[in-house]
Amino acid sequence: MRGREHEMQEIDRLVHEPARLRVLTLLTGVKEADFTFILRALQMTNGNLSVHMRRLEEAGYVSMTKTFVGRVPKTMFSITTPGRRALEKYWRTLDELRADGGGSPRLQ
Repeated sequence: MRGREHEMQEIDRLVHEPARLRVLTLLTGVKEADFTFILRALQMTNGNLSVHMRRLEEAGYVSMTKTFVGRVPKTMFSITTPGRRALEKYWRTLDELRADGGGSPRLQ
């Protein structure tokens, strides 16, 4: 994309937020991950991660499954097909911006 066409390209704010970008990127490398694994891998707080996971789930970018191991709850997350597509579109948009030498993407 060049010129004004390129300026119309949009960046998904939901994906663009650094913590959510890190979560989605992490989830692309695994079939699923439990809350504790994500928490430790990304060095986030429980509350912070919970808020971001809720936003991603509400957007349909991740799916959540709650089970119990004995009496201990276990929350598992996986990236959904729409989540993968959103992340791929995000990276494509950044690549296009870089190839064009900048530009002004709009944030959704």
